[in-house]
Amino acid sequence: MRPPQNRYRLVEGRCSMPTPSAAVDRPIPAAAPSLSPGPGSGRCPTLLITCGDPSGIGPEVVALAWARTAAHATARLRVVADPALLVAVLGRRRGLPRLAITTVDAADERASRPDELIVIRPQAEADRQAVVDGTISAAGGAAAAAALDTALAILRSSRADAIVTGPLHKEALHAAGCDAPGHTELLARACGLEDEAASMMLWLPAATGPGGLGVVHATLHESLRTALGRLSSAGIAAAGARLAEVLPALLGRQPRIAVAALNPHGGEGGLFGDDERLIVAPAVTTLAAAGLAVSGPLPADTLFLRASRGEFDGVVALHHDQGHIPVKLLGMHRAVNITLGLPLVRTSVAHGTAFDIVGRGEADPASMLAAIDAAVRLVAAGWPTQRAAAIAASGPAPSRNCP
Repeated sequence: MRPPQNRYRLVEGRCSMPTPSAAVDRPIPAAAPSLSPGPGSGRCPTLLITCGDPSGIGPEVVALAWARTAAHATARLRVVADPALLVAVLGRRRGLPRLAITTVDAADERASRPDELIVIRPQAEADRQAVVDGTISAAGGAAAAAALDTALAILRSSRADAIVTGPLHKEALHAAGCDAPGHTELLARACGLEDEAASMMLWLPAATGPGGLGVVHATLHESLRTALGRLSSAGIAAAGARLAEVLPALLGRQPRIAVAALNPHGGEGGLFGDDERLIVAPAVTTLAAAGLAVSGPLPADTLFLRASRGEFDGVVALHHDQGHIPVKLLGMHRAVNITLGLPLVRTSVAHGTAFDIVGRGEADPASMLAAIDAAVRLVAAGWPTQRAAAIAASGPAPSRNCP
């Protein structure tokens, strides 16, 4: 059997490709229509897409989504990545579309299109030889952090409107010298804020038609013991308020929100714990006093069933797995991670690096497609308010112990 040919090579800033030799190469759809401004924006927004850790499936889902998304018609898409590394990674993996790769600078305003991947080079060069498919490495973590840093710098310069991120590997990030647990905390610190200022929301678009379900987390990336020890009424209320602010931009109306209980059966009147009475119920009272349509605390074992049937538009989960497990069971590959509480639009895939399937042609771009769509909708809706002014005022990113 003849070994597969490299389908990507960089020539004078552009990656041209020989005729593919493998049957798994996927054709590109017809070119997207001409660019038009997003609804109410008066101009065409620019979205910056990062691949996350290049050792994982991030580059694959980015390439697949780029070729399929309808967002080229209403936004300029850019990938922030080391061009030579991207050429090498995509060229050795199966089942990917035939794309030209063109390198541009952040000021370039050309339209994006499905058959040409437009790339902006990060400020820090990747250690290309040290990036190995399906392997945890400091080089992979550093490449993910460098792309995010550059994307944020471009956003702060007002040359972009949103960031869409691929999956990073937290162990690789730490190996690279970054002490932040993940994207959410990296972005909070870059905006000069504490980690607790940001919340993670998983957005699950409806399988058909409008609508969807948003699940925000009152605690995030930490051990369960630590999360439960830090749980507070103020933290739950803050997460609920952030959820109530973003959902109208996605739903087009005011949301119905439920707050999950912590203990089995909602504590059974104190028999199984009094956290509901002491911590959760006061947060619900605070949210209701702010004029929100909110219920709770409700037993988590039935709450998500009720929400999946349309009774609620948003749920406040009290810890990571309480929110993640039901959302991923309901629709892991179409879920989107949206960062709340920051003066910027950042959406992401809701899955990990999937090192075990790298290069097999099995990567599913559905979550990346949904993340791109959600970013376009949030920018068009003007969420979050005063975004540009707040980003400009946030100034340079503080030290993150991340080289």
